[in-house]
Amino acid sequence: MTPITMVEGRRIALSNLDKVLYPRTGFTKGEVLHYYATVADSLLAHIRDRPVSFLRYPDGPDGQLFFTKNPPPGTPVWVRTTPVPRSEDAGAEQVVVGDLPTLMWAANLVVEFHTPQWTAGHPAVADRIVFDLDPGPPATVVECCTAARWLRGRLAADGLDAYAKTSGSKGLHLAVPIEPTPSARVSAYAKTLAQEAEAALPGLVLHRMARALRPGKVFVDHSQNAAAKTTAAPYTLRARELPTVSAPVTWEEVEGCRTAADLVFLADDMAPRLARDGDLLAPLTDPARAGRLPGLP
Repeated sequence: MTPITMVEGRRIALSNLDKVLYPRTGFTKGEVLHYYATVADSLLAHIRDRPVSFLRYPDGPDGQLFFTKNPPPGTPVWVRTTPVPRSEDAGAEQVVVGDLPTLMWAANLVVEFHTPQWTAGHPAVADRIVFDLDPGPPATVVECCTAARWLRGRLAADGLDAYAKTSGSKGLHLAVPIEPTPSARVSAYAKTLAQEAEAALPGLVLHRMARALRPGKVFVDHSQNAAAKTTAAPYTLRARELPTVSAPVTWEEVEGCRTAADLVFLADDMAPRLARDGDLLAPLTDPARAGRLPGLP
């Protein structure tokens, strides 16, 4: 029988809790659910007002992976959804993970959480800029940190504050809180900075995904600022060999990174980090910390 648990008054069926999802460490589905319950407050702060896309991996990272934006079959009636604009589907809706019951229901599906840079009800009006720094082997997150430091300084010159997190895979994400701005305007600004980074660091940075040029360089992916794109949310687990997390990091950690292992964080690392540092990305959710893109009135 599938166990039923009550979460804040909602009945949630949990399944296959002993199933090993990460064979290398023996990390089980039950531990995945425990992880999300542990980081719920910090994770929800970053996704509660955004339509969520799911990358599902119900049989672990070595099984089938599939990306879905539509509410999955069997979504409970109490799960909130929001209309989203899609050229191919005028009536499209997506799930909004705004509370602990919804988070635990979604976690039971075994998912990565991905969100756009805009909130529900304000499509294509971004309140953050993101840069996805993706290393081409043999480059690693160490080279990403060099690019991140340059971008941080360039953004600061425009009065904007950047915050860093690991991608949970190979690279690094930068996020910048901004006043609500049309996504098209944000995309253009982000592309300009990526181009400037390539000009300033020509032996290290690319602003286009030219695979022939990727080895040993860092691709500064600015495209995730487009209204239709999404980025792995802070604190989401990733479908990788290990139960890695897209983990907020300090600039001291970025500056001190000497090996790729320095910025690998697993699920079990997050509770101690939150207890020590709190949510390092809390400024992203504080309107008082939002900057204004240059050239806007």
